[in-house]
Amino acid sequence: MRFTRIVRTEDGGSRFEDGEIALEHRQVADGVSAMAVGELPSRDGVRFLRSAAFDSTAHPAPREQWVVMLRGMIEVTVSDGGRRRFGPGDLVLAADTTGMGHVTTGVGDPPFEALFIPV
Repeated sequence: MRFTRIVRTEDGGSRFEDGEIALEHRQVADGVSAMAVGELPSRDGVRFLRSAAFDSTAHPAPREQWVVMLRGMIEVTVSDGGRRRFGPGDLVLAADTTGMGHVTTGVGDPPFEALFIPV
């Protein structure tokens, strides 16, 4: 499964990197058909966020965290000028915890909903 990582650059900015989570076809419980399973490491629990708007100024991630998009769409701009849109089903690993960070803008109709999973 593909995901996007936002990382800090040496000059204090940010940029995108592409990554992949290995999926393994396996049975997860008795009575359930085998399915594709991948691991998302976490240590501090999952947070659910719902917002009517998600527009920000440049900011670093408050912690290294997975962002699992559930509803709505956001556009993230990193300091090297890269811009990507993320919607339901997309995975982002926000790892730019220092420096200038990134800008997040809500796109389309609210609400925005996502799971935040600290790494």
